[in-house]
Amino acid sequence: MIYTRIVSTGSYLPQKVLSNHDLSAMMDTSDEWIQSRTGIKQRHIVADNESSTDMCEQAAIEALAASPYEAQDIDLIIIGTSTPEYVFPSNASQLQARLPFRPIPALDVSAACSGFIFALATANAYIQSGMAQRALVIGVDVLSRHVDWQDRNTAVLFGDGAGAVIVEASETPGIYGFSLHSDGTHGPLLLIDKGAGAANENLAQRSPYVQMQGREVFKVAVKSLSGLVGELLEQCQMQAQDIDFLVPHQANLRIIAATAEHLNLPMEKVIVTVDRHANTSAASVPLALDDGIRCGKIQRGHKVLLEAFGAGFTWGGCILSY
Repeated sequence: MIYTRIVSTGSYLPQKVLSNHDLSAMMDTSDEWIQSRTGIKQRHIVADNESSTDMCEQAAIEALAASPYEAQDIDLIIIGTSTPEYVFPSNASQLQARLPFRPIPALDVSAACSGFIFALATANAYIQSGMAQRALVIGVDVLSRHVDWQDRNTAVLFGDGAGAVIVEASETPGIYGFSLHSDGTHGPLLLIDKGAGAANENLAQRSPYVQMQGREVFKVAVKSLSGLVGELLEQCQMQAQDIDFLVPHQANLRIIAATAEHLNLPMEKVIVTVDRHANTSAASVPLALDDGIRCGKIQRGHKVLLEAFGAGFTWGGCILSY
């Protein structure tokens, strides 16, 4: 059987840091209010001259540098994002032109905060089918450009960044299995409804900003992720105690803690970056994974559970041996 293993990781965070205290000077909020509800202390914000493709490039360079491979050795690029630089071409196609890749398949995947998980699952399918040997998978988003900076309910939640992994075919795990879900009936609870394909007749009523019914999203997220964890353990024929680290989507510390509790994992076994990064959407999981590896917590041979939940609703995860 062909498995998919992680070779290396990389990340990029914009230089500008916006703290909760900075936000309190911009709107009716406070550090205590934000931290008590989300666990967030700060977030990184792209510069005016930075794009989501720029961030992909920097994360890719770092992942390649941490691997034994060159760009020419990669034969697939998949990027999870909801904030591409252009309507078309894709960020993946632009990245393919920026670095010395061969003319390989390059595509974007849109699944909001679950985008990296869905992109990784797609790369895994390519590799297991024999259509690719080695892939670069990136999660990136620039949601700071899609928040109303006067709305404290959403503006405090998001940051920008990019995370990358290089994966390759392996005779041993690797990734043991995925579980992916979507439920479009919840779509109105979390959305940006002004898109390039919106109907002209009501375009003026649509908003380019994140709109979220936070309490309802929280309820569905906790329920969905708790169920997801059980599905993954059963599918991979594992017990909760087999998991060495949880790398969750970094949206809210309370959701992270609820998922860890369902696994009976102490928080020391959970990679938490939400306090420093906030919610970076599709970049959240690969940024946290890279952080856990580079700080020395996640070691080779550790079993790691990745999970994410996002607009759509979409949610998914996998268990892998790093």
